[in-house]
Amino acid sequence: MKPASFFPAFACSIISTALITAAAFAADAPPGFVSLFNGKDLDGWVVPEGDNGHWKVLDGVIDYDARSEAKKSKDLWTGKEYGDFTLKLDWKIKEMHGLYPMPEILPSGDYKLGPDGKPILTPRPNADSGVYLRGSSKSQINIWCWPCGSGEVYGYRMDKKMPPEVRAGCVPKVHADKPVGEWNTFQITMKGDRLTVMLNGQTVIEKVQLPGVPAKGRIGLQHHGGMKPNGEWIPASSLMQFRNVFIQELN
Repeated sequence: MKPASFFPAFACSIISTALITAAAFAADAPPGFVSLFNGKDLDGWVVPEGDNGHWKVLDGVIDYDARSEAKKSKDLWTGKEYGDFTLKLDWKIKEMHGLYPMPEILPSGDYKLGPDGKPILTPRPNADSGVYLRGSSKSQINIWCWPCGSGEVYGYRMDKKMPPEVRAGCVPKVHADKPVGEWNTFQITMKGDRLTVMLNGQTVIEKVQLPGVPAKGRIGLQHHGGMKPNGEWIPASSLMQFRNVFIQELN
């Protein structure tokens, strides 16, 4: 009787393990949200023409090796446009290569300057990617290794034509990043021209105004850097993974 009872239990164990593994790769959407990534393929996303498989799904996550062969845009975009929404997604920097001359961002959004009046640059390891909102690279939520932390809105912070409160509001209030190689979670809310970003449960950008931001547009995952002809990595390349991408449209 022992062999007969053992086999069903063993089979159930295999099935349960498979179901748990599949669930880990394609988590259910939180209440009120829909999934933008099914954990199996890039259905619903627009892969750059000529990419040649560098944006891909690997072990249930979106994987990018910063080596897209597309001749034009190398970024990955949703097929659908969104207006007001809350977006949740996990991201991870896989690795870094080379040193990047990194400035220090002051709370005002300006760079810290040296005695010569130029930004003080410190070579540091870095990787760089981000999330584009409403089809615009200017409204990009940065993912990187700068001291200020991820969540910074580079296009608006760097625009000297913007009001001081806008540029300062695009600087993260706290460094909330986990170490490279670990998963992080963004919760990004766009309502009208106001943006709030939470990183790993901490509010890093709070209701900053983004003047002129489009009313609607696609969501994109950023390409950055790549490999030089000699086989060396460009510093701050976007060697990234993404998973658990969920959106709730707001009326």
